[in-house]
Amino acid sequence: MIDRTRAAAAVPGLILVVGLTAIAYASTLVLPDIFGAVTIGLFLGIIVANVRPLPQVDPGARLAKAWFLPLGILLLGARLSLTDILSTGLGAIVVLGVDIVLVLVVTLAIGRALGLSEKLSALIGVGTSICGNTAIAATAPVIKAPERDVSFAVATITLFGTAAVIIYPLIGHAVGMSDNLFGHWVGAAVNDTSQVTATAFSYSVDAGETATIVKLTRNTLMVPVIFAVGTWFATREARQAGREERRGWLGSARKAVPPFLLGFLALALVNSAGFIPDDVATLFTAASQVLIVMALVGVGLTTRISALRQTGPAPFLMGLAVAVMLAVVSLALFVAIGVE
Repeated sequence: MIDRTRAAAAVPGLILVVGLTAIAYASTLVLPDIFGAVTIGLFLGIIVANVRPLPQVDPGARLAKAWFLPLGILLLGARLSLTDILSTGLGAIVVLGVDIVLVLVVTLAIGRALGLSEKLSALIGVGTSICGNTAIAATAPVIKAPERDVSFAVATITLFGTAAVIIYPLIGHAVGMSDNLFGHWVGAAVNDTSQVTATAFSYSVDAGETATIVKLTRNTLMVPVIFAVGTWFATREARQAGREERRGWLGSARKAVPPFLLGFLALALVNSAGFIPDDVATLFTAASQVLIVMALVGVGLTTRISALRQTGPAPFLMGLAVAVMLAVVSLALFVAIGVE
């Protein structure tokens, strides 16, 4: 039964979330393609929350995070297909797997050296290695990351993804990369999907099409990576709390996989089998994107800049290090396996 008092308290916040989401989408019509509605929505929320704090909107903002994000991630599965992985080729899949493992391990190591929280490091790691802001948004509830860490991770990914749009084509042209090699490189090393397409299609249409396929494969790998990261955090937290895990690894794994992630995987499998019509998949994808933007607006509305200042520039230093490493390693591996 719905608690009418709580529902009424959430109304002002939800109205503001809807309004800021509309502004975020409208902004994408005039801003460069590299700035997606997710990023704009998050920053709009942060600006409103810190320029003019509105405590009465917190219930609605928190409801948006709690309900819209899981549903948005679930519906996102309708646009993914396992056939994308098969079309990429075994060599590219191996490169992507090595990239993901290396980035996550190095990010956690750098985070410890810089004194950052493991959850913030993990968010930057999954955002860098998989699919930018979407991976951050999907991982955050699984590991129970605070709003501050989500905001920092999105800001870091946006900064270096934006820089990639300018830097990668300059490097590609300078060394005379083929369209195929450049597309593989960008698809594996640039963060957010919008940034990948902006970078690769600015090089050539062929590079853009190749990069899109490689990037879709990275996106599909989000499920097993979040499962692994969530299991790792659940096991560590249980040990730190002094609890005995009677069910061992399996118990931690079950705890780490929320229902929305299973729904995401189920929709991806159904779509891979060809049972979701294109128009339905398009509708689900559009609804997914809107819900994720609304959720990130909610994150922004509950983020305080004073909390971000306490962390300082360390996340950006870590983001720079792993972004450079991912670019170098990805290119070296593709050259090594013979991508021309």
